[in-house]
Amino acid sequence: MIFMTGDCHGDYRRFGSSIFKAQKEMTKADYVMICGDFGLWKDDAEQWYWLKWLEAKPFTTLWVDGNHENYDWLKTFPIENWHGGKVQKILPSIIHLCRGQVFDLDGMTFFTFGGAASHDISGGVLDPADPLFKSQLKQARMSYLPYRILHHSWWPEEMPSADEYAEGWENLARYNDKVDVIVTHCASTSTQSLLSAGRYQPDALTDYLEEVRQKVTFQYWFFGHYHDHRRLNMKEHLLYEQIIRII
Repeated sequence: MIFMTGDCHGDYRRFGSSIFKAQKEMTKADYVMICGDFGLWKDDAEQWYWLKWLEAKPFTTLWVDGNHENYDWLKTFPIENWHGGKVQKILPSIIHLCRGQVFDLDGMTFFTFGGAASHDISGGVLDPADPLFKSQLKQARMSYLPYRILHHSWWPEEMPSADEYAEGWENLARYNDKVDVIVTHCASTSTQSLLSAGRYQPDALTDYLEEVRQKVTFQYWFFGHYHDHRRLNMKEHLLYEQIIRII
């Protein structure tokens, strides 16, 4: 069995047995896949409590990264190969699916590409190393605009590198640009425009995913990021708190 869901932001209560009842029939050979913003946020006791709580579940948790992850911490986990692609195992059955990979799971191929541009930084990204940081922080708080702090609540790695984009194309080429499922955090440019009525602007990642959308043959595309649940067409699904079974 494979289930899909959207952003968690470190809150995994939707996977409680009284809510996600299907887990009673699941084993570690079954998967729940999270479409970004898993919530790997802070290496502290509270985070590890919830990670261990999730690890104790009967299923295996898979996730692509979003724009709300601690990339400094994520880098400390070694990269290994798993089911045909690169992963980082946070715990044995909590597995980060790296960008631009193709995985073979239960006879289906999954192309994964995490990351997204943060939309909640209209107040700016402040650098603690800047001599003016304290005054900038005070001004940001007074403005009531959403802001982030570099390497504390925002990381530039939320957007992919040139190497990650290239690796994605290389791995898709190995499958002749054909996969069963695409899993991302944000959507392609045209899909994002459709669901937001132009509210969100295109960027390098949405444009890359637009090229994927045009060139790659796929059956389904699941993504999160926009905090809604919508079936945009027969193939593309925006997920948030819902958990849906795909096989």
